[in-house]
Amino acid sequence: MAKFLAELLGCTLPEKGASPMFECRSQPHIGLRHVTKQRPTIFGTLIDKPLGDHNADKMPQTPPFPAMYGSNGYNKNLYKAKEEDYEGLYYHENNLVSGSLEALIEHLVPTVAYYPDRTYIFTFLLSSRLFIHPYELMSKVCHLCVDQQRLADPQADKSRVKKIAPKILQLLTEWTETFPYDFRDERMMKSLKELTHRLSTGDELYRKAVQQMTQALIRKLTTLSQYEEALAKINSSVTDRLTVLKTKPQSIQRDILTICSDPFTLAQQLTHIELERLSYIGPEEFVQAFVQKDPLDNDKNCFSDHKKASNLEAYVEWFNRLSYLVATEICMPVKKKHRARVIEFFIDVARECFNIGNFNSLMAIITGMNMSPVSRLKKTWGKVKTAKFDILEHQMDPSSNFYNYRTALRGATQRSITAHSSREKIVIPFFSLLIKDIYFLNEGCANRLPNGHVNFEKFWELAKQVMEFMTWKKVECPFDRDRKILQYLLTAPVFSEDALYLASYESEGPENNMEKDRWKSLR
Repeated sequence: MAKFLAELLGCTLPEKGASPMFECRSQPHIGLRHVTKQRPTIFGTLIDKPLGDHNADKMPQTPPFPAMYGSNGYNKNLYKAKEEDYEGLYYHENNLVSGSLEALIEHLVPTVAYYPDRTYIFTFLLSSRLFIHPYELMSKVCHLCVDQQRLADPQADKSRVKKIAPKILQLLTEWTETFPYDFRDERMMKSLKELTHRLSTGDELYRKAVQQMTQALIRKLTTLSQYEEALAKINSSVTDRLTVLKTKPQSIQRDILTICSDPFTLAQQLTHIELERLSYIGPEEFVQAFVQKDPLDNDKNCFSDHKKASNLEAYVEWFNRLSYLVATEICMPVKKKHRARVIEFFIDVARECFNIGNFNSLMAIITGMNMSPVSRLKKTWGKVKTAKFDILEHQMDPSSNFYNYRTALRGATQRSITAHSSREKIVIPFFSLLIKDIYFLNEGCANRLPNGHVNFEKFWELAKQVMEFMTWKKVECPFDRDRKILQYLLTAPVFSEDALYLASYESEGPENNMEKDRWKSLR
């Protein structure tokens, strides 16, 4: 994980002739062998519906992003009921800014007269894993529910149980809906079953509600398992045939133009892949990717015992694959005219991605065209009309902290909020920059204050950024699926970096001693 983050956080938009996008500043570059070992699948072939919120409108949900937070990042509408009863919570201008971990946990648990605000539920469930493992939190929540509401007492007031049971079920439903991956842990499922059993005993209405919640959770986890199995199946079946070639291939595979010659159609299929991959990233992965040992915890890291951000990593690997696929398609043709045509095609695809709001594929395409084996093809670029490419590069210019891109992203986000059609709702951010923003937010603010309290002011801002992503990932792709194109994009072999250079030198010979020496070593 540390290596993955170093590679990811070292990414910048390369100038022509630079190394690939995902570059660790402490190392020369990431080899393609690292990037292309794992192969994504055509999820539409094996799984027709991605893990999503198909019944979102029927379940208790955290409100849409614009309604959740004020401009300062704070939650602006906390419920005030019973807050005065909790010791150890501190507010500033009616906003919760810090508290002890125990007080924050107690604040999560409903009572007969109180239910926590949904923005608080999301923020605390997201950030609490920095301090306590989800299964431990679930155990504490169950303990508080049982003890405070006397659910274990067979003589408990039935009317009181009827008042509290719907609130506890709603909390559990929000947890299972928003953070379903937490429940892959058997300890989580055990606590969930124990608590829901107490709530549903003797009441048919609650039994049905528990059954619906459990079935929805199992469907989500089953779909996730199918997704992972599909990835593994493709990873084991696709071979990197082009990475070992010592001579330039002639007709070893079809090229992209024989599969799809329409830039808009290809941009649509790229958007399918992006949205499917996004849909499998859990909000907790943004936190777990950067989790470190809590200084007040003597035990080992909460997440040292399992994969922390596998779907997030798989999405980044897709970016790398697309970049290398673009470079491969450009370097593969023997004729200069054909190479120029492929470059112009990808420029048009990138422009359509920009218009759709698919900034991640846009940046991957630009990255592929800026890789050294491609950018050195001066005779080929001389035949390309580059005006449109220059405009796209300007939009994704990294200067001033990607000011131009951030402006375009805000425009796409506003369009999504006021959208009249599903196509206008699409916002796919440049993902590595989103990760960097969250990383630096995490690194720039302490998790705990000097008095040991949790710095909740920081976590309101973290939740604000992650919830915006949650809104984007729920959009269903409105475009028709073309399985043939998807198959090619996700499984076509790509050149290794060495093979890219070899193909590039054979297209346009080496121009200096360094290139000549490299060519000799590659041959």
